[in-house]
Amino acid sequence: MVQQLTLKALAEQAGCSESLLSKVEGGHATPSLATLHRIALALDTNIAALVSGPVATVTPIQRASERPSVRFPGALQTAGRHGRAGGSIMLERLVVAGPGQLLQGDIHVLEPLARSDEQISHAGEELGYVLEGELELTLGSECYRLQAGDSFYFPSTEPHSYRNPGDVITRVLWINTPPTF
Repeated sequence: MVQQLTLKALAEQAGCSESLLSKVEGGHATPSLATLHRIALALDTNIAALVSGPVATVTPIQRASERPSVRFPGALQTAGRHGRAGGSIMLERLVVAGPGQLLQGDIHVLEPLARSDEQISHAGEELGYVLEGELELTLGSECYRLQAGDSFYFPSTEPHSYRNPGDVITRVLWINTPPTF
């Protein structure tokens, strides 16, 4: 859907600065997942539509060597147990987002101490499986610590965030419906 918003109006709706939006539009800045989520909501779309290129093929197969990915910068930690900034989060696309799709599948790759910033909520459902490492999943005020082999499910309307509390990379198979990221 095409929105007739000025940069100023979009910035106000998304809760960020016009300067940041201008930098993002020009490819000079990458917003956090939470900021990108607010921009997508203001534009009445989803993150996948904002960061994915056009669907290049119609094959039902996605080869590992051809899997597109999107990297998001890490959130700054004030004084984590290691006293450093959190790592980045990369989404490896298992399914390239396309119009009318009901499912989205990604592998979330979290560097040590990477986090998803603030809690977000949206329509839909989420299912995940921790492939390796550990994940701290916060749903509302409850915090769950998951290890490799653990899984989760929750309605996306529940405010949620996540982080890698460990010293090694965490990989999570994450399925959303409808496509969100």
